[in-house]
Amino acid sequence: MVGDSISAGYGIDSSQGWVALLDERLEDSLGSDAPEVINASISGDTTEGGLNRLPALLARHDPSLVMIELGGNDGLRGLPPARMQANLASMIEAVEDADAQPVLLGIEIPPNYGPAYTDAFRQVYRDLADEYSVPLVPFILEGIATAPASEKLMQQDRIHPTAKAQPQLLDTIWPTLAPLAQQAASAE
Repeated sequence: MVGDSISAGYGIDSSQGWVALLDERLEDSLGSDAPEVINASISGDTTEGGLNRLPALLARHDPSLVMIELGGNDGLRGLPPARMQANLASMIEAVEDADAQPVLLGIEIPPNYGPAYTDAFRQVYRDLADEYSVPLVPFILEGIATAPASEKLMQQDRIHPTAKAQPQLLDTIWPTLAPLAQQAASAE
């Protein structure tokens, strides 16, 4: 898992984060065949930072599956979507070159960046999934980021999900990830 604060569990205990819950769910569903989950997510990371860190992570861990959850900080900084797309494309290629399966976990940015930017940002993930034929979860905070504040699924910054939202976040990702994790477990 290469991600940013959403996957690093910003503002909550990391043991409550969706990646820790994923590890538990894999063990429950696959038992001793469950692949090891390594969370190399860093709060504040951008696609450029992830791209720079990725070769060492691939060499150290030799993964069979790599989830890429990056781009949110690129968007919040107003970086060009084309630059984000190039970085993510390079990450996908590096993962494939390491004989691992990449999975894109998409994020969306707040609408106050304007429709042209938010549409271009959103389209990056879809274009990459199509171009590289990689699995995509278009918006991992689906139903969470847009929930009423009274549900307390987002922290006060309205960027990061609460501990309460983590199981729902995992449920959004699980249908895409479960068959891939099963394949990875069978291949080992």
